[in-house]
Amino acid sequence: MPETWEVVGIDAEAVSRWFTELGIEYAVPLRFQRIGLGQSNLTYRVTDAEDMAWVLRRPPLGHLLASAHDVVREARIIAALADTDVPVPRILGVTTDPAFSDVPLVLMEFVEGPIVDTMDAAAALTPPQRRQIALTLPRTQAKIHAVDLGKVGLDGLASHKPYAQRQLRRWAGQWAVSKTRELPELDDLTRRLSAAIPEQREVSLVHGDFHLRNLIFSQETGDIAAVLDWELSTLGDPLADMGSLLTYWPEPGEATGGDFAPSTLDGFPDRAEMARLYLAETGRDAAALQYWHALGLWKLAIIGEGVMRRAMDQPQNKAAAGTPTVDRIDALVHKAREIADTAGI
Repeated sequence: MPETWEVVGIDAEAVSRWFTELGIEYAVPLRFQRIGLGQSNLTYRVTDAEDMAWVLRRPPLGHLLASAHDVVREARIIAALADTDVPVPRILGVTTDPAFSDVPLVLMEFVEGPIVDTMDAAAALTPPQRRQIALTLPRTQAKIHAVDLGKVGLDGLASHKPYAQRQLRRWAGQWAVSKTRELPELDDLTRRLSAAIPEQREVSLVHGDFHLRNLIFSQETGDIAAVLDWELSTLGDPLADMGSLLTYWPEPGEATGGDFAPSTLDGFPDRAEMARLYLAETGRDAAALQYWHALGLWKLAIIGEGVMRRAMDQPQNKAAAGTPTVDRIDALVHKAREIADTAGI
């Protein structure tokens, strides 16, 4: 029996047998280390005795809804993008076999490179480096949105119905069940967004969670080496992705970024430049992008309220790092209303 190194959530011995079945050569023992800051699908770096490395993904621990955290779906999307211009890791294996795990597992290549996932990581970059990596984000989004869905087999990934209506219905419902207080400013914004939906002119692949923490950069060039965490990917309006990126791109003096606001550091371009670059690459509508920026902030406020509600319901979680505050949620709503006012929404 091969020697292994245990970690919570992984049966190391069974995974070693799966490696053998996949035909992957490795030197015992396999070691597993949890990586990443997310609380959804769990990610592990797998290394062997010769320091070869792979990445393993599984759903989170605990009871899940049948459709929640679908790593098999995520792997399907990543595999479909293998021969496109979108930089993604190579999928090496997917299993739902209970002989290897009681939950689905996905194995992919390990992509070497820095991830800007903390303020310390962002601060360690020089201003020219910050600018260089930032400008790759809208260009990479343009590549995602240019994927030929039929050619790569993703045309049936999700509904082709208008995306804004789907988002508004889903997140307004989430607000109704998770809010901790009445917030008339958010309710007013919901009404305004619902009444001002721009015409959806196309359906594209939408990453759904595109920001610095989900990207690996090339150490040599500063380009994006891999786009990670496709679990929220769907089909919809491509401008939604860019609006979401702007949502996660606070500027100096703004309070919407919480404890992670690298874009406020010297060297990172402002939102206007990021938007101009994307629009120049794609020829899409600037006014519609403002709408999706406002909706992105509205959505992030609702997500934050839900996280805060769960912390309140489970007091042991109150001190969790990054738990949103009322002040930050209110700042998101205020900024969304400001953008809506500017856009005439």
